[in-house]
Amino acid sequence: MIEVDSYAFIAIVGAAGGAALITAVSASRGLVVPVVVLEVILGVIIGPDVLDWAHGDNFTRFFSQLGLGMLFFFAGYEIDFGRIRGEPLKLGGLGWLMSLALAFSIGGVLVALGAVKSDLYVGAALTTTAIGTLIPILGDAGELRTRFGSLILAAGAVGEFGPILLVTLLLSADSPLHNALVLIAFVGLAVGVAAVALRTFHRAWSLFTLTLESSSQLAVRMVVLLVFLFALAASELGLDVLLGGFVAGMIVRLLLRGREVEVFESKLVALAYGFLVPFFFITSGMNLDVTTLFNEGSAQRKVPLFLALFLVVRGLPALLLYRQILEAKERFALAAFSATGLPMVVAITTIATEEGHMLRSTAVALVSAAVLSTVAFPILGLWLRSEYRGAAEPEAALS
Repeated sequence: MIEVDSYAFIAIVGAAGGAALITAVSASRGLVVPVVVLEVILGVIIGPDVLDWAHGDNFTRFFSQLGLGMLFFFAGYEIDFGRIRGEPLKLGGLGWLMSLALAFSIGGVLVALGAVKSDLYVGAALTTTAIGTLIPILGDAGELRTRFGSLILAAGAVGEFGPILLVTLLLSADSPLHNALVLIAFVGLAVGVAAVALRTFHRAWSLFTLTLESSSQLAVRMVVLLVFLFALAASELGLDVLLGGFVAGMIVRLLLRGREVEVFESKLVALAYGFLVPFFFITSGMNLDVTTLFNEGSAQRKVPLFLALFLVVRGLPALLLYRQILEAKERFALAAFSATGLPMVVAITTIATEEGHMLRSTAVALVSAAVLSTVAFPILGLWLRSEYRGAAEPEAALS
């Protein structure tokens, strides 16, 4: 039996409701405050290092993992390759490779200076873009269906998927060859499931649509089952469970292509962002080691350094590569969005500290900087976009 701390659970649910209320009130007064930012902040406040209302336990960690899985599901679901193929995906891939070179070069310098133990782990953390985190922010701002949104989705897809591959192939205890074979097996499984689903889905579509307004909610339950199955498959193969959620989202997008139903998407959004996803962001704030951060001078000094490096590593390629297609303020906005990271940073620092490749002060500083990037960079990006757009931008996708 899992023991449940009812007070902690109520505190987390209350924080989620409070974050939504503050966001709604702010929006009614013309202020854009991303709800995930408030969830992280409120998580810190109710956590053990501030008010001490809620502690992480197996029950809250379980819901947090569910929320993270759904977050990555939507990251895969929102990536419509028909919209980002061509120049957006090419620029996104080239930009991430530039980020990788920058990150490992900077990581090598930090190792030489004695600031960190491993350039591989620190470099991998610096190359992340939290597209799953950005999607609700961009969606609320009406950016997902714009030309600019296509560029963010492409850059973010590579910035999310690339670090997952790094974790899978290089940052685990097994050999790269073994990990590559396991990854190929997982990809084969995903392709097989997608092929079978595509052949049979048209027969079941009418049944799905009939249950959208009934208590059975067949389509929603099948999606949740698919996310769980792929997360379980990834875990059993020794891969990161985030990969499972990401692939499940891509498969559902492929199945629904041309059949998108607004009421179905709204139900998935309500399930994910109304209940599960806030658990991840609030518990991320709760688990932030504020005590170590304030007691260790080395951790404090590293936070602004890593925050600046997120912006340099992921932002500099955006400033350089998009000069022909974006104005200066748009490029700075893209740089800010691209430099937003949290879920993969948490995953990479957890692996690194468990295997002794990262000092605790470095891990705390990286996660703290990632939290700050989630708080500051999306707001900066939205402000730069609002400064640029004098009029509504027509929906378009580059090709």
